[in-house]
Amino acid sequence: MAADAPPRPGAFLPYGRQAVDEEDIAAVAAVLRGAWLTQGPTVTRFEQAFAQVVGARHAVACANGTAALHLACLALDLKPGDALVVPSVTFLATANAARYCGAEVAFADVDPETGLMGRAQAEAAIARADAAGWRVRALAPVHLAGQAVDLDALADLAGARDLAIIEDACHAVGSRKATHAGDLIPIGACDRSAMACFSFHPVKTIAAGEGGMVTTNDDALAGALRRFVSHGMVRDAAAFQDRNAAFAADGGANPWYYEMPQPGFNYRLTDIQAALGLSQLGKLDRFAHRRAEMVARYDERLAPLAPAIRPAGRSGGRPAWHLYVVLIDFAALGMDRAAAMACLREQGVGSQVHYIPVHRQPYYRARYGDLDLPGAEGWYGACLSLPLFPAMSDGDVDRVVAALERLTGP
Repeated sequence: MAADAPPRPGAFLPYGRQAVDEEDIAAVAAVLRGAWLTQGPTVTRFEQAFAQVVGARHAVACANGTAALHLACLALDLKPGDALVVPSVTFLATANAARYCGAEVAFADVDPETGLMGRAQAEAAIARADAAGWRVRALAPVHLAGQAVDLDALADLAGARDLAIIEDACHAVGSRKATHAGDLIPIGACDRSAMACFSFHPVKTIAAGEGGMVTTNDDALAGALRRFVSHGMVRDAAAFQDRNAAFAADGGANPWYYEMPQPGFNYRLTDIQAALGLSQLGKLDRFAHRRAEMVARYDERLAPLAPAIRPAGRSGGRPAWHLYVVLIDFAALGMDRAAAMACLREQGVGSQVHYIPVHRQPYYRARYGDLDLPGAEGWYGACLSLPLFPAMSDGDVDRVVAALERLTGP
């Protein structure tokens, strides 16, 4: 059976899964047979191809999406006393990236229908940060499930406050956002942001095993990202500070020489991972199209189950769907979410919750106290992610819907 063959009838359906084929395997094998396993040319090719796909000037590959977010915060020089505005409905990494730099997290509420942070929620978070005496430096909107936030509105707010924007696009490889002018712009083009951060975890739109990318159009930020991704090392002779140690008697730079003006991290991507990512990137349009087909089928088949079970709200643009999220009135079903998930699992259907609001986590509650974010609580109380990955068949979608129908009654 091919590596990306559809699930067997009746096989368990996880909420997400990679789609790896023989072409991908051959690309990885070619690197394994070659001279470079890391710090080689395949990483550079992946960066260049990704930048071209999203329309950005620079793309810097790294170990994973978390590293991408951390690198973006480092490149902006976030530090103690600063704050990053982060929607509470996201994965832990979006908030943690700020704390790695010593900066505070100003948690924002979200729309309970879409899970997305809008301008009003960001403004409220900024006001709380101002009251706490923090210096808000940046916004980190999250393109949840592949759906784009209203980046134009957030960029207008950021411009008025002299803030940067770091897009958490870890769910949005291949997505396009709708501008207020009606254009569709690839997420990652950074037309209204400083940087965009991506993940290539196996359940994402394309996979590299693990892997991440930061895109930007700013040359200085790109230079900082490249330094921080590899220990903070500098090999550019023009930037050397210790001229006596750096240069030989003939005036040329010593071939072994490097400097570290500021500590960085070993966040490099290997050529092995880059080979898989590069191969998968060539299938991005096909993967995104198939995901869109399944979302449309889910929407149609689930319509009779509303309002007890209904698709999450839509934000516009053209998503490359990472997740298919439904909002469920568990009280109307007469069961809690744990019972519903167990019932689905008994029928071979996996599901997941994206996400527990980060402001609820013990670390952040201890640091910031209990926050009143009703939109985030409303989303969390109702959300459930259903299986969505390219190898699924239309029949698999129908099987998931049939399992949900059994939750609504005999």
